[in-house]
Amino acid sequence: MMASARVSLLAVVAGLLLGLTGCGSSGASGSGTSSGAGASTPPRSGSSSSIPAQTPAADAQPSSGPVPARFAAMSVTFVSADEAFVLGTAPCAHAPCTSIVRTLDRGASWVGLPAPAEAVGQPGLVSAPVVWGIRFATPGHGFVFGDGLWETTDGGAQWSRAAEPGGSILSLAIVEGRVLALTARCTPGGGCAQPAFLERRALGGGSWAAVEKVTIGNVIDPDDLIATQVGVAAVTTGGHVLVTADGGLTFIVNPIPCPALDQGPSVAVTSPHGLALLCTGQGYTGHTMKRVYVSRDDGAHWAAAGTPSPDGDGGTIAATTAGQMAIATESAASWLFYSGNAGSSWRIVYAAEDGGMGWADLGFTTATDGVVVHGPANSDGNSTQRPGQLFLTSDAGTTWHQVSF
Repeated sequence: MMASARVSLLAVVAGLLLGLTGCGSSGASGSGTSSGAGASTPPRSGSSSSIPAQTPAADAQPSSGPVPARFAAMSVTFVSADEAFVLGTAPCAHAPCTSIVRTLDRGASWVGLPAPAEAVGQPGLVSAPVVWGIRFATPGHGFVFGDGLWETTDGGAQWSRAAEPGGSILSLAIVEGRVLALTARCTPGGGCAQPAFLERRALGGGSWAAVEKVTIGNVIDPDDLIATQVGVAAVTTGGHVLVTADGGLTFIVNPIPCPALDQGPSVAVTSPHGLALLCTGQGYTGHTMKRVYVSRDDGAHWAAAGTPSPDGDGGTIAATTAGQMAIATESAASWLFYSGNAGSSWRIVYAAEDGGMGWADLGFTTATDGVVVHGPANSDGNSTQRPGQLFLTSDAGTTWHQVSF
């Protein structure tokens, strides 16, 4: 293994731009995971884990309305064990039909909130700007991202267009008081070009700084490309993993054991220095060989763990700090795998014969609570009729149940 190295930072100029607010059913459109979803308690891959919760006073909650009929989820973010925002869409009379909904009781009840007036979609497919992700650092301060960046500091009552780091934002996470964004140049019909760029800014605002060029895998379905937990963020790039414990000011760089011909690997943070890595490759008719590795020293050394089922093309891994792990994968169907022993053994705990609708924002918000979006919406008004379902687990991924909006 090669020795750890520190990555230098480059400055990039940015500023705040004129904002806009969105509309939808009863004045609330849009939806709000990955992961998953950012949280101020230990979360899932791709979510924020170390921003102190700044719960607004009860009378400071933004005005809300009903959840739009036939709401379909696209992305989810938790800010505590019980409070979450979901970005999604629902059929409406006047486009865009983007919606955001919020729960204060872990999915038992929901209300609709305002959303940025941009349609939901996928990167690199259409010329019009679209959004595909949501992350909140605190109950009041959050972001919606995609072909641009929108910010709220009042719990979603108002959204303003913020200065983006450049290009489309494929993944965004908030950790140690800073915002990390993974961006790429995406063109209609041309997908997203390599390399992507990892950039950072202070949570409170200011200019963006470029951290590093990043080689990424398939981004047709944006997912948790930045893994966070316990104040640590990790990103895979080519044959290496980048790990930061200070919000992107410095990074430790170590090689990963995935074979060179593997598909894009997925990483999860398991402890202040612990990582779990999913390598996938050697595909055949809806299957890929999957290998899980674990590290206790930021990737300086890796140990082989178990070999999950070959069902599914690629996959996303998430983990708790207590050793449980989950994998989301799909091909002709969509599967969730579970390991209760740090990746040593695996079993399929959920399978949907859905033609491969897939997943988004897989992650854990506490040592036992987790979340994932099944068949995330990818079109305005959900014209493609995706499931857009939110699934939760209360036993660290052993079982999953669908939440009703």
